[in-house]
Amino acid sequence: MGPELPTEETLTIEKLVYGGDGLARISGRVVFIPYVLPGEVVRANVEQVKRDLFRGRLIEVISPSAARVEPPCPYFLHCGGCHYQHTDYAIQVEQKKGILREVLRRVGKIELESDVAAVTGDPWQYRNRVQLHIENGTVGYFEPASHRLCSIERCAISSPALNGYIDRLNAELSHFDSLTGAVDLFTNETEVQVNVLDRVPKQALAMLGSLGVTGPIEYSGFRVSRNSFFQVNRFLVNDLVECAVGGAQGEWALDLYAGVGLFAKRLATQFAKVTAVESGGSAFADLEHNLQQPAVHQSTDDYLTSLEDRPDFILADPPRSGLGKNVVRELSRIRPPRLTIISCDPATLARDLQGLLAAGYRIGKVTLVDLFPQTFHLETVVALSSEAAPQD
Repeated sequence: MGPELPTEETLTIEKLVYGGDGLARISGRVVFIPYVLPGEVVRANVEQVKRDLFRGRLIEVISPSAARVEPPCPYFLHCGGCHYQHTDYAIQVEQKKGILREVLRRVGKIELESDVAAVTGDPWQYRNRVQLHIENGTVGYFEPASHRLCSIERCAISSPALNGYIDRLNAELSHFDSLTGAVDLFTNETEVQVNVLDRVPKQALAMLGSLGVTGPIEYSGFRVSRNSFFQVNRFLVNDLVECAVGGAQGEWALDLYAGVGLFAKRLATQFAKVTAVESGGSAFADLEHNLQQPAVHQSTDDYLTSLEDRPDFILADPPRSGLGKNVVRELSRIRPPRLTIISCDPATLARDLQGLLAAGYRIGKVTLVDLFPQTFHLETVVALSSEAAPQD
């Protein structure tokens, strides 16, 4: 039997879930619907996407939530970049805290004993990095769950410098009406760093580069090259570092997945010795430049496998895939007394925490640092401590 045909349904939204959707039910079957809020009654076209997955397309909000606001961006609902512009910002933060708790409970069987703290900033014009798509002389973002281009003239969550680049790019594209590609932009609000991602004609490549710079740029005392990662929220960089490092001090700190050295540079002022580990070539070169000392050019897995001594403090900021079983196992073996994890995915965070808790770690403070307002994305900082380290 194939998928059922779409049907128009009246639904009550129970809650928001990770990914930006609201959850409703039809005869016990879960339905996911975007751009809704808990408690709302809505009309939606519901279709079976997979055997056990039903999705709804919002038609009308019959009974709106008191938290619903008018989205300020004309591209909202058409552009796939934002998910919560219809929601009062304070409510967004509270919903994210609840979603974090739910994912930890569902995936990791973890019940947090204390409240989730929140660090927030200006929810608009915060992004210092964007990826734009160019198609037949127009520029924009992809529509939700598609590769159809939503052309834009400005982006409400991008910084003024990036919006200035978008203005200039739109003006120049009139000369390249057949151009298709993608460009990654990063800015310190003085310069815009340009990294062309798809192959484009040489003439267009020169045009894209002439609108910005193609080499490294300085960002708050850090050199950042085109292929190096840096945090995307220009208002909360220092707050994130403070939340992750705080007053930690001692003889030796270890910074895993160190990137260009955002955390290692602060750790170096509070510990006698800091070891920063980074596997990426571009980021590693920036890391040594920024720290002005040798770093370890190696994967975290390989480095920890050969580590015998025990640092006083370990900070880990892994990619979305999380630490993984090998790193969790090695951290459990090394057993630093203090361990802080920075995570951009609550599901992989829950998995990693489950393994660390089984090894004897305790969760201390959990903080949501809202680096991505108007979107479903979560950045979480978790401070852990171990029981007395096992005797050698």
